[in-house]
Amino acid sequence: MTLREMKEIDIRTVDPETLVDIKTVTINTDLPIDERKKDYIKQVKNPYCFKCGKVVVKMSFAETTATLEDQLENYFRNL
Repeated sequence: MTLREMKEIDIRTVDPETLVDIKTVTINTDLPIDERKKDYIKQVKNPYCFKCGKVVVKMSFAETTATLEDQLENYFRNL
């Protein structure tokens, strides 16, 4: 499956049993960053769609230059 296909999975129709539970994924902090990323992808299988317990999770990202930190800071300032 290509990354594009992984990204386009519909969480309403995906079989949860085919997804990796993120709780089983471990990050080896002794590895260099690039190796950690590769290992994460290898474990999670689909970085865009996985499960956390019984909940199916779908990740998506906006086409923007703002970082997650920028977005969180903005969110909390506007509460």
